[in-house]
Amino acid sequence: MNLNLQDKIILVTGGAKGIGEGIATVLATEGAMPVIVGRNEADNRATVAKIVEAGGRAHQLVAELTRPEECRRAVEQTLAEFGRIDGLVNNAGVNDGIGLESGSYEGFIESLHRNLVHYYLMAHYALPALKESRGAIVNIGSKVAETGQGNTSAYAAANGGRNALTREWAVELLPYGIRVNCVIVAECWTPLYESWIKTLPSPEEKLDSIVSKIPLEKRMTTTEEIANTVAFLLSDKSSHTTGQLIHIDGGYTHLDRAIT
Repeated sequence: MNLNLQDKIILVTGGAKGIGEGIATVLATEGAMPVIVGRNEADNRATVAKIVEAGGRAHQLVAELTRPEECRRAVEQTLAEFGRIDGLVNNAGVNDGIGLESGSYEGFIESLHRNLVHYYLMAHYALPALKESRGAIVNIGSKVAETGQGNTSAYAAANGGRNALTREWAVELLPYGIRVNCVIVAECWTPLYESWIKTLPSPEEKLDSIVSKIPLEKRMTTTEEIANTVAFLLSDKSSHTTGQLIHIDGGYTHLDRAIT
């Protein structure tokens, strides 16, 4: 399917690795220009190089998204370079284990900045350009907001906030024809996920236990599967879809665990 994303300028936060890299790659294959926004220039450039080598186009900007001024600057630099913004993918974040017992006020607030506040800031600063293009916003969320996980209060709160902002922005931006949706991720295999598994006492046993509970095909979701849905939601092929929380998780979040 041609998603009509040719030459569209799409900001992708955290676009250098994992799910973000998958999103940037799929957007490039659709002819869009993903603008990767991340803190590590070497990682950003490596992903751009992969995309270019595969025949696509991509651009990168270095920004520490926990700093409001750098969120603003990333948007300004994109507009200076391309003159427009057609879409925003809020993806950057990390499950940082700031729990109720083990955490602190300072850690909780810092985690909200890592995982939620920049979602608002990027949308806020990009909004004038998105109004002009009648663009779309896709937020990336996590099942943790709905299922809980334990020892990750800040990340759970941030993801609850992502879900709420998706619905709130969908309402607020109706007059401008800007659609806002959220893709909810459960168990998706990324370098960060692999690193976390390796920290556990019995990594292979734990991974087998997790995979056994994923109803559809007993396997992890791939970054490409997430990215395909994101590309669709950014495109005019989803022209009457807004305010939705779409779970790409092999049924993990909502299907009865008894079936596994």
